[in-house]
Amino acid sequence: MTAPTTPRATYRFQFHKGFTFADAEALVPYLDILGISHLYASPITTARSGSTHGYDVVDPTRINPELGGEEAFRSLVAALRARDMGVIIDIVPNHMGVAGGENAWWNDVLTNGKNSEFARYFDIDWREKLVLPILGDPLAQTLASGALKVEHTDGRYVLEAYGEHRLPIRDEDQPTAASDDIAALVERQHYRLASWRVANDELNWRRFFTINDLAGLRAEDPVVFEATHALYFRLYAEGLIDGFRVDHVDGLTDTAGYCRTLRARLDAIDRPADAPPGPAYIVIEKILADGEPLSTDWGVDGTSGYDFMEQVTALLHAPAGAEPLAELWADISGRSPDFAPEELRARQELLAWQFDGQHRRCVEAFVALARSTPERDGMTKGMLHRAIERLLWVFPVYRTYGTGDAAPAADSAIRETVRQRVEQFVPPGEGFVVDAVLAWLASEGPGDPELAAEAVRKFQQLSAPIAAKAVEDTAFYRYGRLLSRNDVGFDAARMSLDIDFFHAEMVERARHWPAAMLATATHDHKRGEDVRARLAVLSEVPDLWRAHVERWRELAAPFADGVDPADAYMLLQTLFGAWPEELTASDRKGLSDFAERIVAWQEKALREAKLRSSWEAPDEAYETRCHDLARALLDPVRSATFLDDMTAFVAQIENAAAANSLAQVALRYTVPGVPDLYQGTETADLSLVDPDNRRPVEYARLQVWLDGETPAKMALIRQLLALRRDHPVLFAEGRYEPVAVTGIRADRVIAFRRVSKEASLRCIVPLRCAERHLDRIAARDWWGDTALASGELLADLLGERPVSVEILPARG
Repeated sequence: MTAPTTPRATYRFQFHKGFTFADAEALVPYLDILGISHLYASPITTARSGSTHGYDVVDPTRINPELGGEEAFRSLVAALRARDMGVIIDIVPNHMGVAGGENAWWNDVLTNGKNSEFARYFDIDWREKLVLPILGDPLAQTLASGALKVEHTDGRYVLEAYGEHRLPIRDEDQPTAASDDIAALVERQHYRLASWRVANDELNWRRFFTINDLAGLRAEDPVVFEATHALYFRLYAEGLIDGFRVDHVDGLTDTAGYCRTLRARLDAIDRPADAPPGPAYIVIEKILADGEPLSTDWGVDGTSGYDFMEQVTALLHAPAGAEPLAELWADISGRSPDFAPEELRARQELLAWQFDGQHRRCVEAFVALARSTPERDGMTKGMLHRAIERLLWVFPVYRTYGTGDAAPAADSAIRETVRQRVEQFVPPGEGFVVDAVLAWLASEGPGDPELAAEAVRKFQQLSAPIAAKAVEDTAFYRYGRLLSRNDVGFDAARMSLDIDFFHAEMVERARHWPAAMLATATHDHKRGEDVRARLAVLSEVPDLWRAHVERWRELAAPFADGVDPADAYMLLQTLFGAWPEELTASDRKGLSDFAERIVAWQEKALREAKLRSSWEAPDEAYETRCHDLARALLDPVRSATFLDDMTAFVAQIENAAAANSLAQVALRYTVPGVPDLYQGTETADLSLVDPDNRRPVEYARLQVWLDGETPAKMALIRQLLALRRDHPVLFAEGRYEPVAVTGIRADRVIAFRRVSKEASLRCIVPLRCAERHLDRIAARDWWGDTALASGELLADLLGERPVSVEILPARG
């Protein structure tokens, strides 16, 4: 039987030259035994040489030769098809890698300027030369230093900068390039060379967030869409792939239009008779804010799972921990106990700095729109600048989805929320300007339609990166109430999720998104799923945690001179959360290895926070003090007492943390949706932010465990995947029905049924039971009279098991 295109369960591989299609093919039997139905691949198209992730695509028309090329990919697919398994691939329609001279399309644009056939492919403002911010110094200094030279390569003259960058020279300059004055030669090109420091203010092309190496694509142009998707359509037409994960869909001009076009294009493709049945599977990388719905008319199967990751993680946390942990954070850091001030400040700073150029171009678009209609006479550039700025300070979602001539009804509630939030920041007498901008976003304002479309586009393509960079990549590194609540797509202001609310979300998921992806670990997470599970326990024992922290701070004091208390406290949380299994206080090699991982995390955390260091201006002296503190605390000679206390506390919390881990697994594999297993996380995932979460996986070790004494987490995953394999209709189509619980511990368990005509599944998952594990309370004493609505006692149904998942006979 051929597997359907919609996966039963996926396994995510991160491909690069150190892990190729051949490596994955060797693991197909392992995935099959585990119970996986589809391999879920990181981008497979040709990326920049040596790319470790594949999102810097330089040629979307060819499968990456570093991964083995098309021949190796076909071999991998054949191995999967032989076991009735399929393939989902990650695609990147929003941007391309343009560094290193490897992108032929971009090179053609540099050579021929706006007359290049590929100029339309990129989002470039051709009112001036294309700005290339690749120099380490201003152009005059670079020329004077001799760092810029003319070289002859592959039959053409090129400009070489620092022996690294090779930039094409116009055709008309080729005959005299070798003898021309280099300054004059540079001046004649279609691009303007500039210091990297001008990018935030002067870049005249859309980039991915703040990365100058990634240029935005105009996927809304049918020519660009077809050129960048031709390979995907061919692979799908040949039956080699079954679906797609669309990267950063909110970066596109018209997200909804793109998704609908992709669906229509795929539906129109005739597939071989032996290809997996069903329409193409499409999920999108879309960050949903609290309460934000995903439109049901985009033609997609759902998101790639960050929304579920937020829901299930919040469910593990105890609401009672919010206030004492916030108080502890404020006492130590001197910063706000609440997240909102951190988010506001980060949005204000980044909009005025890293996104200043993009912000000004957005304002210019609205100025042009306002001047196209007498109804907006008197609305100045300054007024529009202030209105747009303040709206972006408080925007509650990544973006809205207007097109200038239409806007979805769901956007209305977002605009209302924005209007309420922005009121306190609006200058006296300028509320009408805010209202005008919101009306244009609603496609209801006056003015030239083309100018309206351009202004709305620029706003929406600015609000998304502001949300990502200011919130997730800045404020999340500044706010340390509890780091398990700071991750991609999370609401850091919320500590916990109510069980009834989780039930309601799952009912909606079953109704509208039964095939959306369920993720708890990804290549982008800031902390591994089991780091979060362990840290979540602290929300149940804040007083115990405070006592340990106070003791550890005293022990760390001799090494912490010159280290900000907030950074030291985040370090303590990270050490505790990511402490490797079986690492002892006397394991010098293990402690040293862990220290280097922590130091790498520290560097990124400090620079992303942009408070005491940054990528743009690293304070290496301060970073060294932080690194010295981390290494000192992990030194068995200097910090024996600290290490003894840390390992003892990790051991004390271990059972409660393991219970959280298994609860997370049980929910991921039983609620409505397609569960994804990120590479290597079938056992404890104690990883940190990338590149730590992309370290090589020890598959030989995992294979031994799968065949022998299987760890509890892997065993539960295999058990639940077997149920999904045996009852595909139940998990794909079954309703989600909350099961009422009564008794003394009714708030410490979630129970539900999945129901189809084929069968019924009952799932019972304990939550927030740290007290039981810490005090070693027997199941019957802990659960007492706690029972399902049917009268069945949880003590009988669960016993000492971490979860109960049972297939029951079908019912009406």
